[in-house]
Amino acid sequence: MWRKAMIHLGLGDDADYDQYPVDDREPDVDHEGEGGPHPPQQRRPAPPVQPAPVSAYPEEPSAIGEVRPINTRGTLASRETAMGPGQTVNPTGQGGIRPRPQVVRPVPMTANAKPHVVVPASFNQAQDVADKFKSNQPVVMNLQAADRELSRRLIDFASGLCYGLGGQMERLVNQVYLLTPSNVDVSADERRRLEERGYES
Repeated sequence: MWRKAMIHLGLGDDADYDQYPVDDREPDVDHEGEGGPHPPQQRRPAPPVQPAPVSAYPEEPSAIGEVRPINTRGTLASRETAMGPGQTVNPTGQGGIRPRPQVVRPVPMTANAKPHVVVPASFNQAQDVADKFKSNQPVVMNLQAADRELSRRLIDFASGLCYGLGGQMERLVNQVYLLTPSNVDVSADERRRLEERGYES
């Protein structure tokens, strides 16, 4: 009985197995579900895929990103803006950047300027010293009659004024100082005359 069940299920030895004809063809496989064998289908070549035209203007971004080429050449105005004011595009077309030549103009010197004499009695007269100095006029600050505290404050003010505006401060005689702007020259004769005064206002 056990042997009959094995043969019925196809698990036993089949005595007629060697008598079947040999078929070398591959069996047809049904990919679409169960059913009878289907006739072989002739495969067709896939049609060529045409690339989508790239728009010159950007569109609204979609859920799936698109890759677009970037215009690397740009315009002359955009390249000059990106480079900055000190550089220009090489007109030879070699793509190089050359720096724009800087023009240095010398500041004209005002020679033989006559100094303005200030004899301050209070710190409020420091305004007069600053106004004359900023108008490119040398200033002689005579502190011989000022007390010690006022002299100290005015000297600190004058030295800061010359440092901030690029001028020069020098002592002519005791408690007398010459303040010279950066683009002003006091002649040697004028300096000697100021030193010989001793100093009177």
